[in-house]
Amino acid sequence: MSPPSASNSGAGIKILTRNRKATHDYFVEERIECGLQLLGTEVKVVREGKAGLSGAFAHIDKRTNEAFLDNVSIPPYDFGNRFNHDSLRRRKLLLHRKQILRLREWTEQKGHTLVPLSMYLLKGRVKVELGVCKGKQDTDKRETIRRREDDIEAKRAISARWRGN
Repeated sequence: MSPPSASNSGAGIKILTRNRKATHDYFVEERIECGLQLLGTEVKVVREGKAGLSGAFAHIDKRTNEAFLDNVSIPPYDFGNRFNHDSLRRRKLLLHRKQILRLREWTEQKGHTLVPLSMYLLKGRVKVELGVCKGKQDTDKRETIRRREDDIEAKRAISARWRGN
């Protein structure tokens, strides 16, 4: 399955939240879609778009070979009762065994980490786009910003030229 993008928005994908800081701080080398084990009140809050991925990370437990997602902020449900969920609890990622082993190989390499890039609904189910990332240096971040500003200037120049004629 291809990762969510603007072109896939008509394919039944509703993007709930994005981790915008991830692409600024990391080079994304590989993307993978995985399910997320949530409680009922968590699903309701996520569908409202109140979840946050900033500061979130994933890891693989070496003893049990299970993948977990930590630091995802899903606030308590407004209409929940005493059984409401903890907002920063550890959530299990739903992956196949081969996928977990491949991700484990990636993360055992120096400098690689698992970062959630976005959370979205696909056919009524909450999915997470997980990225195998490598950290950027400050010079790389400046280069990315410089490239983005150059692209914006070029688009402005092209649109001004078309309006002028």
